[in-house]
Amino acid sequence: MFSWLTDPRVLAAVGVAIALVVAVLVYRRVKRRNEFASPLERATFSTLHTVSLAAPALREGLSEGSAQFAVPYLRTLLDTEALSMTGSDCVPLAWDGEAEHHSLDVRQYAEKVMRTGRQQVASRKDIECGSQDCPVRGIVVVPLEVDGNVAGTLAAVSADTPGPVLLRASAEVARYVSSQLELADLDESRARLNRAEVRALRAQISPHFIYNALNTVASFIRTDPERARELLMEFADFTRYSFRQAGEYTTLADELKNIDRYLALEHARFGARLTVKVQVAPEVLSVVLPFLALQPLVENAVRHGLSGKPGGGTVTLTAEDSGAECTIIVEDDGVGMDPKALKEENRDAHLSGAHVGLGNVDDRMRSAFGPDYGLIVETERGAGTKIILRVPKFRAGVRV
Repeated sequence: MFSWLTDPRVLAAVGVAIALVVAVLVYRRVKRRNEFASPLERATFSTLHTVSLAAPALREGLSEGSAQFAVPYLRTLLDTEALSMTGSDCVPLAWDGEAEHHSLDVRQYAEKVMRTGRQQVASRKDIECGSQDCPVRGIVVVPLEVDGNVAGTLAAVSADTPGPVLLRASAEVARYVSSQLELADLDESRARLNRAEVRALRAQISPHFIYNALNTVASFIRTDPERARELLMEFADFTRYSFRQAGEYTTLADELKNIDRYLALEHARFGARLTVKVQVAPEVLSVVLPFLALQPLVENAVRHGLSGKPGGGTVTLTAEDSGAECTIIVEDDGVGMDPKALKEENRDAHLSGAHVGLGNVDDRMRSAFGPDYGLIVETERGAGTKIILRVPKFRAGVRV
């Protein structure tokens, strides 16, 4: 489970961004102290705006596409003759500016950075150039680090002899780029975790449900072949949706369709013992939530709430418009259970199969929307169970 507000890499990224703005402002004021006529606030805004333009591409990770998009903005920050970014193989992913004939020099010093993990500086006498009119007077190559490893380099090709101001400014820009690449890696780690949790949830789809569903279909083959065919199609659609290879998010409308398929099979099994009430506000049907977030909650209500209750009972599902959020409630009037026992069982649910998917759904809700969006479970022995989900109508990065 990730908490974006407390993850050290996120906090580090914020600190790096602030340090970058300060360093670049100092560098640009020293370099052009006689040219600035605008207030400091305007320069600050300009720097922050440039940083924000480069960030989205860098958040996609280090690639040729992201480098080509971001490097022109980063060059604006340093105001150098050229700026280049290389990958771990030291081949330039992007080059912005003049003097591209120095790309071999950049590669040579990038290889040293990859070997040592330290900044490399070359002055005019250290680089070969066959052009007398070439304005390049130095190259500064700094490492781009992701999770403690050098993932690539940033090379500033300067028309001035590299001095302490350029060295510091280049290092700060590289730190900023590294922080964005760290966040990209965090995004990918989070996505991998979510995919793994979906696979785990699929593995938890109750074998008892599958066995009972097929048994129910078999029981209708002779007495009501048409009903058996309909149920078999519902079962096929249910499994197709549950094991689809689409993204990690879906809409409430699609989740409800899958729940209808599940309940059609359970209705055939339980008959009059199972009553279902659904009330959904039309305006929340397009709300996006984690894939397979609701069906496990409904299955939990049927399997643990009603199957053990003589005479069965009722499962109620409501989805309401709550301003900036959608509130979803899955409730049953079944046997309920001791809240402490539920907490202990959920801790080992991946081993026991108890209360299918509650912990999994809780983890994915918190991962997608933040630590305040976990499941709220209200239960007591003999008093049924009520599960509440709050789903934001919009959250950056959460889309179908």
